[in-house]
Amino acid sequence: MLVNIASFIFVLGILVFVHELGHFLIAKKVGIRVERFSLGFPPNIFARKWGETTYCIGIIPLGGYVKMAGEQPNEEATGAPDEFMSKTVGQRMAVILAGPFMNYLLAIFLLIGVVYFNGEPLFDDSRVLVGNISKDSPAEKAGLQVDDQIIAIDGAPVENFIDAAKRIHAKVEEPIDLTWVHQGETLRATITTKAMPMPNASGGIDTVGIIGFNQKVVGYKKFGVFESVSQGFLWAHSLVWQTFKFIKMVFAGEVSPKMIGGPVFIAQQSGKQARAGGASLFVFMSLLSVNLAVVNILPIPVLDGGQMVFLIIEKVLGKPISMKARITAQQVGIFILLALVLFVTYNDILRVIRGF
Repeated sequence: MLVNIASFIFVLGILVFVHELGHFLIAKKVGIRVERFSLGFPPNIFARKWGETTYCIGIIPLGGYVKMAGEQPNEEATGAPDEFMSKTVGQRMAVILAGPFMNYLLAIFLLIGVVYFNGEPLFDDSRVLVGNISKDSPAEKAGLQVDDQIIAIDGAPVENFIDAAKRIHAKVEEPIDLTWVHQGETLRATITTKAMPMPNASGGIDTVGIIGFNQKVVGYKKFGVFESVSQGFLWAHSLVWQTFKFIKMVFAGEVSPKMIGGPVFIAQQSGKQARAGGASLFVFMSLLSVNLAVVNILPIPVLDGGQMVFLIIEKVLGKPISMKARITAQQVGIFILLALVLFVTYNDILRVIRGF
């Protein structure tokens, strides 16, 4: 639990800080007065004013914000040159886009680092080599060890790890006859699989059988600096495409919204990836950073995407949207956002109850 909480705060803290830093830097660049830079939400455990900006750290680590002069629709604009609404549509658009763009850049940076320092894991797809074994798992109790080679399941030869996984998944809390080679000696044992819940595309939970081992990594393909940069960019672009595709599938009804995770899910996965190693944690951070960037440009008021829609309409009409329309849209956006928070929290609770 402590690892999950610490990893969650570390991961979300960096993602939110980078996002808000993007808004902050461009706002300062175009001459907007930034009144508050907050990492987390009140009550504050730290607050100090430097220059014209108060910097805060809130006790609730579920987001952050940059408060710019004259930004909120309920504020009375004075026409001062350092207010948000006094800047051109292009300058305000740049400030709004800077947050998601910084998250996109962070994902690229992290993935370049993973590729360069860790490399691409290589597997032997011509046989089933045992890698990490879960503690107290059926595999460990049967005597399976790292580097052992599984050669047959229920008397039938297995060709590769995917073939072995399919056969094991099909047996839920049922015995399987496993044959493997350990240091040149052929061993056999009857192992009863353990049931494990696994989410499916419809939002439900499938139950599969497992015995508790991973495929062994036999080496890593190393890349030079330029290759790492190229691979990092390609990887990040793939994550962006997959995120847009997932959102489209949710709205099209092809994937259940129950697949969407919330804070509890992120905390669980952060801890899990942290225990797996730095590379796994940074890949997970990259995925979250891309998700944060994409979600923030959705056309929902109170999100960056909603503000972009206001600016596009203002550019077309030649004047800002009325104060009443902006306030109403903000209220609708807050309602949508709260509904989404409640929904993903409900999903998280169901996952905990189901043991996933």
